[in-house]
This record gives sequence, structure tokens and C-alpha cells, in this order.
Amino acid sequence: MSKITFLGAGSTIFVKNVLGDTMLTTALQGFELALYDIDPVRLKESETLLTHLRDSIGSTCTITTYLDRKEALRGAKFVINAIQVGGYDPCTITDFEVPKKYGLRQTIADTIGIGGIFRNLRTIPVMLDFASDMQEVCPDAWFLNYTNPMAVLTNAMNTIGGIKTVGLCHSVQVCVPHLFDALGMDHNGVESKIAGINHMAWLLEVKKDGVDLYPEIKRRAAEKQKEKHYDMVRFELMNRFGYYVTESSEHNAEYHPYFIKRNYPELIERYNIPLDEYPRRCIEQIKHWEERRDAILARETVQHTRSHEYASSIMEAMVTNQPYKIGGNVMNTGLITNLPNEACVEVPCLVDASGVTPTYVGDLPPQLAALNRTNINTQLLTLEAAKTLKKEHIYHAALLDPHTSAELSIDDIVNLCDDLIEAHGDWLPKFS
Repeated sequence: MSKITFLGAGSTIFVKNVLGDTMLTTALQGFELALYDIDPVRLKESETLLTHLRDSIGSTCTITTYLDRKEALRGAKFVINAIQVGGYDPCTITDFEVPKKYGLRQTIADTIGIGGIFRNLRTIPVMLDFASDMQEVCPDAWFLNYTNPMAVLTNAMNTIGGIKTVGLCHSVQVCVPHLFDALGMDHNGVESKIAGINHMAWLLEVKKDGVDLYPEIKRRAAEKQKEKHYDMVRFELMNRFGYYVTESSEHNAEYHPYFIKRNYPELIERYNIPLDEYPRRCIEQIKHWEERRDAILARETVQHTRSHEYASSIMEAMVTNQPYKIGGNVMNTGLITNLPNEACVEVPCLVDASGVTPTYVGDLPPQLAALNRTNINTQLLTLEAAKTLKKEHIYHAALLDPHTSAELSIDDIVNLCDDLIEAHGDWLPKFS
């Protein structure tokens, strides 16, 4: 029996989406769906919901749960990763509250920025433990990574862990529909090309019947900027740099040095930036699940419509050898020629029985490559800190971070890093 292992299976709703898609996929019937989580209660909740869903839709997949990670991975053909090391409490709270003492505010803090750096530093060791187990019990498995910070973790699994890894983020497939919906345009039949880095990939081309749609997009976006809306940061970036970026405005507000500034507090209102957005979402999601959990788990008939997540389609393409196109995060083996080869990039990829084959992009427009490199600098120095366990590289990563370095002095950045190292305690490895 072929096996799909899901690491972090206590994320019940996300597990339902990804493995629900799997159970609706003809080519993946009969697979064992192996669920692993460090929390036995949440693991049981996911097993209950997935069992009800399987029985409701008549899937022939089997569902098993594991508290032993190596046994969960043993013999797997595919491994799906959706862990969050340290969770909301205590680690996300730490990532937000300690920087506030220095006047440094964030929105999401899961990709770069000071919060993204420390999320990486506590997650990379766990991911490399996964890689070590996989080398022993399923060395040929494909690792489908959904965990943020996407670029650094996918890089670490490929280059240090030696595991075939592709990073998956739904910002690529929802980019054009969300943009067109916001502008009142029809996206049916639209052809697009997207490439860059995760959360900062660029809509390089957008056409319909050979006609460039960017002039109309920019005209409507300029009109929309006259009123407050949820995507003002991205529209401003498109206005200034010429292209629309894949990930949301709340994310991009903290990837650049222009939007969250202590000396210009009016920018928060002007660009409608939701500070502390991720903690707010965490609290709401936890409360929502606690209020609805019993009713959801008691419902024996469960419905599911195939989602826009890539995982099931990737596995289907590899099993059937029927090609499928994705936007994937992969190592930059000369794919984007004006970004570093050491970086993880997000480019169109072809998936079939041979695996994931990324496509050549060439040079990005120079201003876009320059923006990407500002984030790549911090990503690569964070990876260096994780590899060497040298504290100086944590400082380097933070000193090069666009938002952090625009707000704080060198001394404050170093002191902030030291405070975060102390506050995270045993959630981090020991740095020298």
C-alpha cells in the first residue's frame, strides 16, 4: 500500500482540505493516509473528521495515526508538512511582544522580518530532524512543504537535509483571481506568468487573447486607491515598481522599508495596514475552533469540495504521469538569472512521474530582482545562522532585514536579537 504522511496533522481544517482533496482523487485511492502530530488530542480530532469524510465520500484510502514520527514516515511516497514550532503561545506572542519594546511593529511576522528570522531558527532544527528520519526510512519520498518561512525551510530541506522538496504556497494560484475580482474584471481565459521568491513573486505577464491587460489593471487600481481598501500596499508597489506582487498587502507591508514607520504613523492609516494581524487571526481561529469543534466532530456526514491547494494534484501527476503545472518553490539552479543561485525561488514548474521540473525564467526586471534580493539577503544569513549556530549571523540577518534596519539602530537590533534569544529559551538551539 502506498503511503502519504502528513506531519503536523493536528491542523484539523487544513488536513481536511489537503487530504480531503486526496480522497477525491481517483489515482490516489487505496493510499494510506498517515497522520502524525505531537499533540495526541488534536491528532485524534483530525482522525475523527477525516474518517467521517472518507466514509461520506466513499474513498478507499485508509487513515492511521502515529505518535512515533519515524514510523509515520516509514515507507512514505509523499510527505506533507504543515507544522508550527512553538505555536501561537508562547512563540508567536514572543515574536511580536519583544520587538514592541523597541518600537518595532509587525503584521504577520512569519516570513522575514525579526519574527520570520526567529520562526526560522526554531523550525529549521525540527525540519532537519525530519530529513534525517526520511533519509533512513523513506529516502525517495517527495517532501511537500506548506510551513512558513517557506523559502528558507525549503532551502534547508534541499541543501542541508538532502530531501527532494518543493515548497507550496497558494498565493500564486489565487493572485490573478483576487486581483481581477478586486478590480471588477473577468479573469476567465487570462494567461499569466509569475516568478520571483515566495510571498514576493511578481505578476510578470497578464494577457487575454494576446492583449496586455496591465494598462487597464493599473488604470483601475489608480481609481481604487482613492478609497480605502484591503490591498493598498500592493497597489502602491505596483504603481512605483510596475508589477503586482503575489502575496497580500499585510504581508508586504513588513517586507519593505516604506510602510510601517514610527516617525510616520500616518502611513498605517493611509495604507490601511493591520498591525498585529497574525496574533489577532490566531486568537480568532482558536476561539472559532473551540466553539465549533464538538459540532464538527459529531457530524458523521462530511462534505468536501476539492480546494485550490496543489498537493493532491502534484501527487496525482507523479502517480499517473499526467503533467500538471504549479508555481513551486525550488532552488535557483540558474532559473532566475539575476537572483543568487543559493536562493530558493518561486517559478512555474512542470510535475509528472519524473518529479518537479522547474522552468527557466531568465532575468527579472531589475527593480524587481533588487527588491527580491533585499529579502534573500536576510533569508541566506538566517540559513547561515542555523547551519553554523553562530549568533553573529543572527545579527547579520536582522541588520540586513529591510523593515528592521529601517527602524532600529545597529545596537538596538543586536540587543533585540539577544532579548529574543533569551525569551525563546529552549525553543532555539544554543548559539555561540
